[in-house]
Formats: sequence, C-alpha cells, structure tokens
Amino acid sequence: MGKIKEYSNGDVTVVWEAEKCIHSAICAKGLPQVFQPRERPWIKIDAAATDALVNQVKACPSGALSYYMNNETPEETTSSETKVDVLENGPLLVHGSLKVVHKDGKEETKSKTTAFCRCGSSSNKPYCDGTHNKQGFVG
Repeated sequence: MGKIKEYSNGDVTVVWEAEKCIHSAICAKGLPQVFQPRERPWIKIDAAATDALVNQVKACPSGALSYYMNNETPEETTSSETKVDVLENGPLLVHGSLKVVHKDGKEETKSKTTAFCRCGSSSNKPYCDGTHNKQGFVG
C-alpha cells in the first residue's frame, strides 16, 4: 500500500492516497490556498471552510482525495449506476462501484471514482498514473 496522509480541521478529515494521484491539478486550481503541491505539508486544511474543502475533494478525478466528517461514522456508499467520463487529454473516469479483473485473474473491488489509463503509458495499468501529462497525450 502506498503513502496515505490525513489532514483534519476538526470538522472534516481529508485523506490523500499518493498512489492514486494522477496530478490533474484540479484540486490546486479549485482551492489554491489549500492545495499547494510545492509546499510541505501540501494541504493547508485551515485555509478554507469545511464545505469548500468537501466540494473540492468531491471533484478529484482519481479518487486520490477523499474525506470523512469527524462526527459521523464512515459508511461505505455504493452506487447502482456507473458513469464514465472521458477527460480531454486524460484518463477515463469511472464513477460507481465496480469489480476489476486483472489479466492474472486477481480481482479488486473499486468504489467511488477510478481513473483508467487511455494513453497506454501508465506504469500502473490499467489505472492512470498521470504519465499522459509527460507524454503529451492528446485524446
């Protein structure tokens, strides 16, 4: 399992899973006062209100950012509908619960949002690892 960091403001905890991050920069563009990739720590959790944090985390295309409310019991949410978004010059985003069967037969259950590689250059296939940015993928 890759690096996982948690950042809390008392009301909400933002969770970042480095291995899932595709470096789309949607977080940094949406709340630049909070998400500062060149700084350490890179998430300044107290720089925005809880509702703004939650809304921005929900926009994360890879699912690398998630959150939980500190006063609620975490619940596994499942969606009966699956939605696929094709990001311009980026991955396929599959929203909802799904089972991924790898070529070796290994199975994984994914929930929330999963980013699948479209450029063919990911070193974490079938998932996107952000390599399309370096490759200049157009699609």
